[in-house]
Amino acid sequence: MANQRTHFFPLILLCFLLHIHFILILNVHAILDPVDFLALQSIRKSLHDMPGSTFFSDWDFTSDPCNFSGVFCDSDRVVSLNLGDQRAGSPGLTGRIDRAIGKLSSLAEFTVVPGRIYGRLPDSISDLKNLRFLGISRNFISGEIPSGLGGLRLLRTVDLSFNQLAGVIPPAIGSLPELTNLMLCHNKLTGSIPRFESRTLSRVDLKHNGLSGSLGPNHFPPSMLYLSLAWNQLTGPVDQLLNRLDQLNYLDLSLNRFTGPIPGRIFSFPLMNLQLQRNQFSGPVRPLDQVSIATVDLSFNRFYGQVSPMLASIQNLYLNNNRFTGRVPASFVNRLLDSSIQILYLQHNYLTGIEISPTAVIPLRSSLCLQYNCMVPPVEAPCPLRAGKEKTRPIAQCSQWKG
Repeated sequence: MANQRTHFFPLILLCFLLHIHFILILNVHAILDPVDFLALQSIRKSLHDMPGSTFFSDWDFTSDPCNFSGVFCDSDRVVSLNLGDQRAGSPGLTGRIDRAIGKLSSLAEFTVVPGRIYGRLPDSISDLKNLRFLGISRNFISGEIPSGLGGLRLLRTVDLSFNQLAGVIPPAIGSLPELTNLMLCHNKLTGSIPRFESRTLSRVDLKHNGLSGSLGPNHFPPSMLYLSLAWNQLTGPVDQLLNRLDQLNYLDLSLNRFTGPIPGRIFSFPLMNLQLQRNQFSGPVRPLDQVSIATVDLSFNRFYGQVSPMLASIQNLYLNNNRFTGRVPASFVNRLLDSSIQILYLQHNYLTGIEISPTAVIPLRSSLCLQYNCMVPPVEAPCPLRAGKEKTRPIAQCSQWKG
């Protein structure tokens, strides 16, 4: 009898261990809420690694999904989902974003690396009431931005840039109280820009779309640090709006149809770059003090009057294709010859003189263009090809232009 008990003991032990192992497997699955577990399975089925990517290699649903690449949990819920290899140069993912994403009700962060994700952004994303960060840039997302995004009151960052989104920017996005960053550049968006109510909004990038309409004096809050609206079809004056945005360190309104004057105090803002070229701005340019902005481009507008000596402290200055008159201040010449000014483009204006010796040598690192003004350029300096070949403006134009 003792021998029989000894014989059966290893078998009993084996059964016991298998039972424990089975319980452990069940418990592993029980770590994650079943709704989140099923949502992750659906999301995984709709997405695939691009050739060269191995992001999904550890997404084995017989193990704990909270240990999957890109999945972060708090207790039994998924709170962050970062799909794709974050390393630079990763091939990314392809496929569609499944509507099951809306089942991850505790999700606070959702990102997808650049790749070939296509199709519409599912409306169910508007069910993610805890979402704070949404980033799906440089993919092929099409269709419209879900209007329900405006109901996600905790959203701070929305980055859907470099996709194929069409339609309008949902007006409700403008009323998001916590919104800090909005990047929708390089899409096919149309319609007007909503007025933004967030007091913490600091970065808005809407360049390269088809947006139209005008901007009111309170369209953006004074908290703005970065504003790019280039390559759109925006119209109307912006001087009252710009007067309020005195914390800006980057401003690009180029290639629109803005009109009216620009405030002189804009040159005192902590800007590193000011891009206002190719609009219909007009009026004199009158900085209040010496300008410390590194690059200022006011070209292809309708500015007129004297060139202010306050602009001579700018490293790269584009004033070409305007209606400036008078003589170029001597301070420009001094800074040009000592290489403090690297680019000074004054071509295609109505300027009548510049105090520079015909024997002066323009430093190799500096570039001066004076073509097509109401004077013969006193020094030979290579101009960009687009400046044309004519050295001076016809006398008839100069005599008729009153500034």
